[in-house]
Amino acid sequence: MFQKILIANRGEIACRVAATAKRLGIQTVAVYSDADVKAKHVSACDEAISIGGNAPQDSYLRWDRIIAAARDTGAQAIHPGYGFLSENAKFAQACFDTGLVFIGPSPSAIRAMGLKAQSKQLMAQAAVPLVPGYHGEDQTPERLQREADNMGYPVLIKASAGGGGKGMRVVERAGDFATALQSCQREATSSFGDEAVLLEKYLQRPRHIEIQVFADSHGNCVHLFERDCSVQRRHQKVLEEAPAPGMTLQMRSQMGAAALAAARAVNYVGAGTVEFIVEQDQFFFMEMNTRLQVEHPVTEAITGLDLVEWQLRVAAGERLPLSQDQLQISGHAIEARICAENPDHNFLPATGDLAVLALPDCSSFQWGVGSVRVDSGVRQGDTITPFYDSMLAKLIVHGATRQDALAKLDAALAQTHVVGLNSNVQFLRHVVQSRSFALADLDTGLIPREQAQVFAQQRLALSLTVASAVACLLRQERAIEQANKQAHAGQWFDPWERKDGWRCHGVHQRRFDFEFQSQPHSAHLSYGSDGPQGSLLLTIGGDSAVLSWSSEGNTLALQFAGHSERVDVYRQGEVFHVFAAAGATQIRLVDALAHAGESHAESGRLSA
Repeated sequence: MFQKILIANRGEIACRVAATAKRLGIQTVAVYSDADVKAKHVSACDEAISIGGNAPQDSYLRWDRIIAAARDTGAQAIHPGYGFLSENAKFAQACFDTGLVFIGPSPSAIRAMGLKAQSKQLMAQAAVPLVPGYHGEDQTPERLQREADNMGYPVLIKASAGGGGKGMRVVERAGDFATALQSCQREATSSFGDEAVLLEKYLQRPRHIEIQVFADSHGNCVHLFERDCSVQRRHQKVLEEAPAPGMTLQMRSQMGAAALAAARAVNYVGAGTVEFIVEQDQFFFMEMNTRLQVEHPVTEAITGLDLVEWQLRVAAGERLPLSQDQLQISGHAIEARICAENPDHNFLPATGDLAVLALPDCSSFQWGVGSVRVDSGVRQGDTITPFYDSMLAKLIVHGATRQDALAKLDAALAQTHVVGLNSNVQFLRHVVQSRSFALADLDTGLIPREQAQVFAQQRLALSLTVASAVACLLRQERAIEQANKQAHAGQWFDPWERKDGWRCHGVHQRRFDFEFQSQPHSAHLSYGSDGPQGSLLLTIGGDSAVLSWSSEGNTLALQFAGHSERVDVYRQGEVFHVFAAAGATQIRLVDALAHAGESHAESGRLSA
């Protein structure tokens, strides 16, 4: 086994690899850009080396600097993670040429599977089922149009060197083909430097199911069952689960055999994923990813295995730890990708400071055991920059059944609080709660089909939101009061400074003005003469009810209008972020006095 490895990546996957290496007693070296000087993955490793500027092409894609860092620190191997250089055959070759072990497949395997058209021709020779299509070298518009006409519409045009949904167009009619082809070729050239395309028959309601494969250098090759990655937006995965709902033993066996045939066709070594398009009882090869997948934790959950450990052992020349007949499925796992993005504005990536990042407690998690796991590459207080992927964390739940896992996932998402920038947490909850996902009616069109629910502007009720904001405000005032008392212990304390509504006679009343869902609202709070607890009368609109609460950290246990509710409330200036079991929302306190004198019209005169 290696004594020291370098992790040529950042974020959650770098932290993930470092965790397994630490458990195995392997020292780790992190690399970082200027933007990542204080990043979580830097502190997760034993050493860290700067490799350049903020942009990936100035740092994480500079394999010459990465190899130099490995040699300078005495690392014996390089783990590429996923993304960046993980599927770069030139980088893998450079590692081998300098005496470093590339923890992944051979350069030839990466090259063979790197181009979609070439890999499909290879799979046809290996008798792996393919979607009807054209993968030839003749790329003239006339030939491509003729092939599409013969295939029948709708047709999918795909960039041969593509990925991530780029360079893809669905053509419904023959008359639209030429324009769509030109558009696809322009995007392919811009994104991948190669305008070559392939054509495939477009399936109407496909599922995206992938098989995890593993092979060693001794000729052993196994599959670790399947993952369903059908829930996507613009070809980007949103939720992944294992095993695939409704998968029969016969189809699992057939797809597993096809995936192993694909791996053996390129003499594969290491972790890889063979992706299939599935419609009804037919499956077709789509592509092979020659690396560890983002969604690998769901496979780990149902098998009880550490796939990074397998990667390290295979790269060190060891045999696979288990044979095919020793592998078993236990329970059901689902993964949700938590991203800094705004679902209400076309998933625009969000940047800024993570004022709050509260995640479910998984401190007792063990490999293959436990119900909740979080893989994250950021911490509360970190700054999310525009230079890298928007993913903040991966939330993985494991249950005895799919229904069990669904309930645990929704509960875990409810405990996930992001303040300071937009996130997709509530969008994920809506998807999980949608009818199609709950019933496992899965295909790549689920999100558009359930658009009304998954993009619904579901927020908490006005009364609960206002009560939460008022209670949070009172909690802060009392905390300040207690701090002042402790700071001036033994000294006289002005009773008029008390924050419990004390008056020598009469009833103290306060008014709060809020803005909620772009509408103004007011609330009135009346203090009883017997102190704050149980004597606060809160009036919202024309309805009045007693408000009482207790707090623990940011959590408030509210009793209001005959209801009891536990909410977490975080205040950022005038904005209160409220998280409850039913959802999350924001409300703004309108304080006219706080902004008095800010208007240009008020300058130069005395205001009272």
